[in-house]
Amino acid sequence: MKNLKSQFKLIIYFILFLNISNIILAKNSDELFDANNFSNYLSGILSIQDSQYEKSYKHLKSLNNLEDNHYNYSQYYQYSLIALNKLKDAANYSKKLEDKGLDSFESNLISLVYHLKKKDFKSASIYSQRIVNKNQPGAIQNLLSTSLSSWVNFEDTTNLKSAIDMLDAIPKQFKNIKDIQITFAHCYFDSPKTEEMFKMLTSSSNIDYSRYNFFHANYLISKNNEKETKKILSYSLKQHPRSLILNQLKIDLEQRKKFHNKFDCKNSANVIAEIFYITSNALASQNNYAASNFYLSLSKYLNPNFVSFDVLHAENFFLFQEYEKANKIFKEIEKKGSVYNWYAAKKITSILIKLDKKAKALKNLENAYIKIVEPTVYEKFEYAQFLKNNEKYKKSIKYYSQVLSVIDSQHILYSQILDGRGTAYERTEQWDKGEVDLLNSLSASPDNAYVINYLAYSWIEKGINIQKSLMMLRRANRLKPNDGYIIDSLGWALFKLKNYKEAKKYLEIAVSRMASDPVINDHYADSLWMNKKSLQARYYWNYVLKLEKTEEKLKREIEKKLLFGLKS
Repeated sequence: MKNLKSQFKLIIYFILFLNISNIILAKNSDELFDANNFSNYLSGILSIQDSQYEKSYKHLKSLNNLEDNHYNYSQYYQYSLIALNKLKDAANYSKKLEDKGLDSFESNLISLVYHLKKKDFKSASIYSQRIVNKNQPGAIQNLLSTSLSSWVNFEDTTNLKSAIDMLDAIPKQFKNIKDIQITFAHCYFDSPKTEEMFKMLTSSSNIDYSRYNFFHANYLISKNNEKETKKILSYSLKQHPRSLILNQLKIDLEQRKKFHNKFDCKNSANVIAEIFYITSNALASQNNYAASNFYLSLSKYLNPNFVSFDVLHAENFFLFQEYEKANKIFKEIEKKGSVYNWYAAKKITSILIKLDKKAKALKNLENAYIKIVEPTVYEKFEYAQFLKNNEKYKKSIKYYSQVLSVIDSQHILYSQILDGRGTAYERTEQWDKGEVDLLNSLSASPDNAYVINYLAYSWIEKGINIQKSLMMLRRANRLKPNDGYIIDSLGWALFKLKNYKEAKKYLEIAVSRMASDPVINDHYADSLWMNKKSLQARYYWNYVLKLEKTEEKLKREIEKKLLFGLKS
């Protein structure tokens, strides 16, 4: 990830250098000739790409009036302002652009949101029209211009049919988002078909609309229909048992406490916030985190009482390795109910592990787990997985076993728990038990390539069932043809069967995919030696000795190989 980010920075530098140089030559801008300004501009944009919004704001703010000569400056500056929740400053800057005749899609959008939040629908409508009248540069902008214009003008619309006519202008490629908005329109106008529309939406077999079970349940709550609400939640949680928003709503309803996610379909600002969230999610899936955070910040401004927005915001920072910012948001999410508390605790624990604070991470999740009054099978499973993945094998077995005692073989977690416990048994030298669990896991889920790999490789290391292991690993390789660990296991099975030539072929591929893995490099070196390439073998053995992750036991084995080689 860091290498990709570094390459991305170089590309951005190069593109910006050419872009700004062309502007300088075209406009002879004294502003941009200044080396300090040039540096601030580059640093400001790169800081946005790195989600360093404070730095970006500082650099770009110093370039006052640069928008006169460089159109893109205003967009980057507004990204920084919005990300830092300086929406009033962003609105003032948008007005400045408007007065200069330099308004853009983003500036008009900010003005619209600012006035909508103040319930100044007349001004918001003016800016929605400005957005529509502008030639939009992309599909997302076209979607938003139509959607926002419709919802802002619903205040002056007297009936549902007129509202749906407005939404019909949404581009055809966004049919799924159009369907969502039409459902919300029924809710907004309190149509008698609202519940039917939600059922049609969430029952789609082509697109995952599971999130909208929450909005369906929320609508029923507003109608004091608790019985039907519970039915909706029960059904949807069977289909999506790990949904944060649905699980938290279920607990809020049971405990009759405040609802942690607040949404009112009769509030156009709330609906527009959801539209921004959809947009943000789509951009995040394309790794466009700067734009994703821009729209997400607008969502949070319009509806600050919706935890899903904070979840995506924190996830964006986490994926971009901005752990301090992610941690800060996760700390706030922890306070938003028991379901969110466990979710956020897991994420904070992951951050601590990324920062090499393993002991603190273990303690953090242990404390969070203890606070759960009645852990579900999913929470127990997740805790067991965490313990196993962090080499607390004996403790993980306890929790895996607890879950297995209350579920049957048809449960979605059954094969995963057997896999996890089987691995933990193997790591604690209880192979007889581990082998049984792994075999049972495969019986329940025969196409799990990773379980096949773990069982087969364990047999190979123990010198048993090697021919059977080879057949299993060939199948695993067909199921997951690009997995370095599976390819290594396949090559290692061939090596153990003394098919050194074919073994080298697979192990060479494995090394190319997992260049820093000590064991895979050692396997490859062994295959080189047995193919009479002793010089190359010694090179790879020496390479393994230099790797940070190489365990002491392997180092001692390699030192012997360097002295005496391998026996055929």
